Amino acid sequence: MTFSEITDLLVARFGPDVILQTNTTNPQPFLVIRTDAVAEVCGFLRDDDRLFFDFLACMTGIDNGPQAATMEVVYNLTSIPYEHNLTLKVVVPRNAEGEPLPVVPTVSAIWRTADWHEREIYDLVGVRFANHPDLRRILLPTDWEGHPLRKDYRDMETYHGIRVK
Repeated sequence: MTFSEITDLLVARFGPDVILQTNTTNPQPFLVIRTDAVAEVCGFLRDDDRLFFDFLACMTGIDNGPQAATMEVVYNLTSIPYEHNLTLKVVVPRNAEGEPLPVVPTVSAIWRTADWHEREIYDLVGVRFANHPDLRRILLPTDWEGHPLRKDYRDMETYHGIRVK
């Protein structure tokens, strides 16, 4: 199934306002979808017999920096039996220091592997996943301060008396 056919199915199912941007100029085209619709769209992409995106190959969190004031979550989906791929993105406002972290609905009930991907994004980039069953740090200690893949992250001088730098 082609990218445009998949896009047409999504528009037919969810309406034209679910897709905020279509980018076909990249070697790997992608759709930017509404953040609040990501779980419902992903469920449809997995469950619809014409699509059957049964594999969440990767999920990535991106900090676009304080100047852009946005963050992204990128979903790379694959249908193993149909041998087609799709990239989805959601864009959320970037929080300033001291403000609550951006929130994206979890897709861990759709693909079990999202559990670990979402925990890694939370840990390193600082995006919360609403309704995640166990959202806690996965790579860093629970008392670590900050999110190291943020553009404005400042390394700690020491951690529990151990020199970090």
